[in-house]
Amino acid sequence: MKNIIIIVCLLLVSAFAKAQELQSYIQEAEANNPDIQAYELRYNIAREKVSEVNTLPNTTISAGYFVSEPETRTGAQRARFSISQMLPWFGTITARENYASSMAETEFVEIAIAKRKLALSVAQSYYTLYANKAKQNVLDDNIQLLKTYERLALTSVEVGKASAVDVLRLQIRQNELQQQKEVLQEEYLAEQTVFNNLLNREEDIVVDVVPEMMIPSEDPVFSDEGLSLNPELLKYDKLYKSVEQSELLNQKESAPNLGFGLDYVPVAERPAMNFNDNGKDIVMPMVTLSIPIFNNKYSSVSKQNKLRQQEIESQKNERLNTLETAFAKAKSQRNQARIKFNTQEKNLKQAKDAEEILIKNYETGTIDFNDVLDIQELQLKFQINQIVSVQMYYVQSAVINYLINQ
Repeated sequence: MKNIIIIVCLLLVSAFAKAQELQSYIQEAEANNPDIQAYELRYNIAREKVSEVNTLPNTTISAGYFVSEPETRTGAQRARFSISQMLPWFGTITARENYASSMAETEFVEIAIAKRKLALSVAQSYYTLYANKAKQNVLDDNIQLLKTYERLALTSVEVGKASAVDVLRLQIRQNELQQQKEVLQEEYLAEQTVFNNLLNREEDIVVDVVPEMMIPSEDPVFSDEGLSLNPELLKYDKLYKSVEQSELLNQKESAPNLGFGLDYVPVAERPAMNFNDNGKDIVMPMVTLSIPIFNNKYSSVSKQNKLRQQEIESQKNERLNTLETAFAKAKSQRNQARIKFNTQEKNLKQAKDAEEILIKNYETGTIDFNDVLDIQELQLKFQINQIVSVQMYYVQSAVINYLINQ
């Protein structure tokens, strides 16, 4: 019982270490990936727009000089100075800030989507590297096994129980496996470049992958409700809210604008005259009201906003259907991977039993090296299929995690 507990603990530690290693790569990718950095810059720009809209229209200052000074009772007017300031309707600036903030929230959701997609790409590439390395290890084991059979065949040739053709066939099979391994090595280097580019680092940096991965006895428990919290769907909620804020802003902008100003006219004194207000300057406060009488523009914008909201709802429903389909397919393929893995496990055990029978036959001098090659080929096939099943299981698990953030 103690040994079983120790083994279980070791497996849990190994699984945790594996997850931590992949997670560290994902965190490095999120910190360095140029695409994520671009999304973050777009978000920062959107946030700055909140400050941009928190302003009043430009203050108007004007000055004029009378070339021909008009005479008034109190004296000649020499110049005119004016200052005026238009003010939007009450709450308009706040509505602009709310609209800009809602657009910034939409950009923030885009960052979350980009990070999820990046994490999925990193995980898929990582599992591809693992599968490639695992296949190379299996090929190495099979090459060594064929070399053992080759020595047995040479011994059999010496005693006249096998022919040189058997030895050559075993050597040819070794050459084929060596070729497959070298091809896998080239594929590994190419995928390693893909992985390093996702992390935005040097292409030739060696990627450490776990030496062995197994399908767990039970799948993690997840809830379908998590799908509704996917950022790809939350994005449409944020867009819908931004349209609502756009309509509130449109209603505020359709209201009148107020303006306040002041005119100042310096007046020259009339000579040789003595009366009240002689040369008194003119100061004239002003109030301006800008009324949008022809407001078809604002009515049109309101209709566009309603149509835009309907469009967003349709897009969200369509995207939800797409994600639900992807979720069902990912669950199915993960279950298929488990079934295939278990089947290959049984087949591999039976192939091992057949191999043991062949070895016992060799001891009695009745080994058939054609059967040896057939069994070896079956074993390799089952081992490769197991690796592919493990890769599929974890890739589909990564897809499920992308969809529901498991």
